[in-house]
Amino acid sequence: MKKLLFLILISSQVTFGQSAILEVYVQTGLEGNLALEQQSLEIEKAISAIDEARSNLFPKIAFSPTYTLAAGGRKIAFPIGDLLNPVYNTLNQLTASNDFPQVENEEIQFLPNNFQETKVDFQLPLFNSNIKYNIKLKTDLSNSERSKKRLLAYELKYQIEAAYYQYLQSLEAMKVYDNSLAFLHDYLAFNEKLVANDVALKEVIYASEYEISKLESDKTTALKNSKVAAAYFNFLINRQADDLIEVDSSLFLFSPILLSLDSYQNAALLNRPEFEQLKMGKTATRTLLEMQEQNAKRPNFFIGGNAGMQGYGYQFKGQGYALVQIGMNWDIFHGGEKKHKIEQTKIQERILSLKEQETVSQVKLQVAQALFEIEAAISKGKLTAMGVFSTQKLLAMTKKKYENNDALYIEVLKVQNDHLISELSSRLAQFDVWLKKSALDKVSGL
Repeated sequence: MKKLLFLILISSQVTFGQSAILEVYVQTGLEGNLALEQQSLEIEKAISAIDEARSNLFPKIAFSPTYTLAAGGRKIAFPIGDLLNPVYNTLNQLTASNDFPQVENEEIQFLPNNFQETKVDFQLPLFNSNIKYNIKLKTDLSNSERSKKRLLAYELKYQIEAAYYQYLQSLEAMKVYDNSLAFLHDYLAFNEKLVANDVALKEVIYASEYEISKLESDKTTALKNSKVAAAYFNFLINRQADDLIEVDSSLFLFSPILLSLDSYQNAALLNRPEFEQLKMGKTATRTLLEMQEQNAKRPNFFIGGNAGMQGYGYQFKGQGYALVQIGMNWDIFHGGEKKHKIEQTKIQERILSLKEQETVSQVKLQVAQALFEIEAAISKGKLTAMGVFSTQKLLAMTKKKYENNDALYIEVLKVQNDHLISELSSRLAQFDVWLKKSALDKVSGL
């Protein structure tokens, strides 16, 4: 109950501040992802394996007709004539008759010729611990496959969110370049007027044209990066590379809400699929150990038999038979093989326990690092915003000086370049916060 309340509290706080548009994209990507679809088939396969294991609880019935033709091979000499003929001769003399004919010696062929056996076999386990534990092992395997699917979904969700934020970063970079180009074009026209009125030398025009060409080159690279980012995002959500991507403008209005480190770490210990996989591994190992211990102590019992016809040729008359068997199978000694298997399984169980402890420490460290990363990103975003404000004010002052012939044009270009860099840093930092938030959600299992 406490776990449920904790998850509800975490979910309610984390949901606020998430992008509704991005959530739709994430669901689209999860629903159409081929890797997740393959994993769903693996789950279906594992469930089918459980039904297969359960089938061993039912009797096995098989229809097995055979017909044999043979020639040659080993033979057994049976001297029946040598044994009976002297007796038959004596009896014929005593009875003064030929009622007892002579008999030829026989040769019986090992391989039966013209022999048929048509039967129905059945076998039913009365007690076999392997069947019960095999069902449990298959069930544990199916649960492990579900954990793998959750792990894939977590990774895909993070990749989609990261690709979306990177695409928005590329759009913001394009806006900054457009604003800077507009500024430079305005100043190119202004400088041309100054030169035409012999107020300035022609060098200012060349300087403006050079800065414009350099910025146009940077913009071309940024445009290419934006197209690549859009294509990759559309690939992740199974769409065409050039499909339109909706921009969530609400992400510009606020920063993500953060919880305490303990809250994120506790959420990670509850939600991360790795712990579920380790739990399933320990459960499967425990089941295997119980099966091995039972096999070392108890025999298996079964009942079986067959019924049908056998004989030379399909005469049917007098060829029917039936057989019922009750059996037991119990391995008494095999050099301590079962004991050694039990020891190995116990060691594996301890290995998984240590692995779980190690994973707990690693996950807590990952969560702490991710939280510190986003806190630093938020601080950096605030500082870069202050830098934009400062360079914007400085640019306005320098422009005014230049227009009043109190500053060189190179000073304007330097300040404008500083403002460009600060704007790019600020826009990138804004979405870097959301990138770090996605990473934090991933490692905390939210």
